[in-house]
Amino acid sequence: MKKNSFIEGTIIATLCIVLVKILGMLYVIPFYAIVGSTGAALYAYAYNIYGLFLEIATAGVPNAVSKIINEYNTLDKQEAKIRTFKIGKRVLGIIAFIAFIILFVFAPGIAELIIGDMTGGNTIEDVTFVIRSVSFALLVFPFLSVTRGFFQGHKIIAVSSISQVIEQIARVLVIIVGSYIALKWLHLDLTTVVGVAVFGAFIGGLCALFYVYRKLRQNKKELALDQKFEIKDSVSNKDIIKKIIKYAIPVVIVSIAFTIYNNVDMILILRTMDYLGMDASEVEFIATGISTWAPKISIVVTSVALGLSASLIPNMVQSFTLKNYDDVNHKFNKSLQIILFISLPMCVGISLLATSIWTVFYGYNGVGANILSVAIFAPLFSNLYTVANNTLQSMNKFKWVYISSITGIVLNALLDVPFMLLFDFIGIPAYFGATLATIVGFTSTLIIAMWYLKKEYHFQYQDTKRTLWKIVLPLATMIVVVVLMKLFVPINYDSRFACIIYIAVIASVGALSYFIVSHKMGLMDEILGKNYWQRIKTRFMGRKKKA
Repeated sequence: MKKNSFIEGTIIATLCIVLVKILGMLYVIPFYAIVGSTGAALYAYAYNIYGLFLEIATAGVPNAVSKIINEYNTLDKQEAKIRTFKIGKRVLGIIAFIAFIILFVFAPGIAELIIGDMTGGNTIEDVTFVIRSVSFALLVFPFLSVTRGFFQGHKIIAVSSISQVIEQIARVLVIIVGSYIALKWLHLDLTTVVGVAVFGAFIGGLCALFYVYRKLRQNKKELALDQKFEIKDSVSNKDIIKKIIKYAIPVVIVSIAFTIYNNVDMILILRTMDYLGMDASEVEFIATGISTWAPKISIVVTSVALGLSASLIPNMVQSFTLKNYDDVNHKFNKSLQIILFISLPMCVGISLLATSIWTVFYGYNGVGANILSVAIFAPLFSNLYTVANNTLQSMNKFKWVYISSITGIVLNALLDVPFMLLFDFIGIPAYFGATLATIVGFTSTLIIAMWYLKKEYHFQYQDTKRTLWKIVLPLATMIVVVVLMKLFVPINYDSRFACIIYIAVIASVGALSYFIVSHKMGLMDEILGKNYWQRIKTRFMGRKKKA
């Protein structure tokens, strides 16, 4: 089974995650049409709280296992590596079962916490049912995650990435087909229909779990799973458990931070908009639009950081274990550059085309388009945040993971309501304040992490600064091209098909202008590596000639 280099692993993981996220984007079009805004809000309530419990259930163990296994591989401690995998599964099984019981039993209280005393929309009973429906996925995903971590620890990125594609395909099929059959054929009530949809998480996880376990069986020899070690490595089970806990805790904080951002935003927006006297249905639309439906569109942007993380952690751990701090600095800067080069133009492009994009997914809505046009920039900062905190984790600087992550969470929570009230007072849509608070929170974590790395390990950021400045010209070119085309290309918001053609034409020309200018400036070779980029072009041209 082939191991992947840093750039190769990043590209494999990113491509698979982009495919997963595209599926995650596209399914919302038919699903939203099937269940409407009320059902979509109910779905968002369940999935947001499920995401938080999933982070708790996995407890950072998968990433910890990936890190420890890579460390033991580097030190050639094969027996300890296998014990780590087995212990990780046992620990995770206990945590996952407890998380499932808590979510299932206390679903009514959680539902009341989410919607409070708000009337006119979904009821506490409705939210309770869908939360319980999705809770069963907690029994599957922890085992799936720790097995993915085992492969990633060996720098085998493809298995983990492909399993995510399988998981998403199965989940999306259940969401779309299951909800359609439940509503149109069986004529079930909307709450039950949404319950069927969220149960798709369990089915998707089960399918992916079968795949990764099949790969384990097929590669037992290479992964040392079938070896009988007569002599144990000088690492006790207690040492392994301590190391898992040590590595997992900061990962918990980092992972939960993302979910807390969403849940805090959703609850505070619900409360603040209700306080401002808005209609319950409008409040639900705005709150879930910011916390769930705009992020559904922007997940292609966040997939860049997810792809980087899958390859970044094991590679950084190896460099740090060998005390090659210059290489850690290089990989950190390279990760920031890739995110800026890819994510920034994506965010700007989606913002400029927000109205037509929102129309394609959910139907024309001016408020929804406004939410998307601003909310799309939050994933850019969350991507940078992810890389910075993964770097601190890889270097075992857990104290600064806590400091940076908690600072971001607290700032977001403290600024949400003041920003929304301020924006409403000066005549700007209040919901923009929630997005600004999120961006400030992510930015604070990034600044703290970068400051510490520079202070402690003398990290230098000149290359990233130069890259950012170089991006300005191709980005400005893209903006001018897109704005000019919007002036001359007609659009009919009553037709989703017309909007799709409109987006395809303008986005293609805008992206082409960005990459052409970037290529002429040498940016693509500089960021992806000239030799690797040349190899891709050679393979492509070679296949073309053979064809």
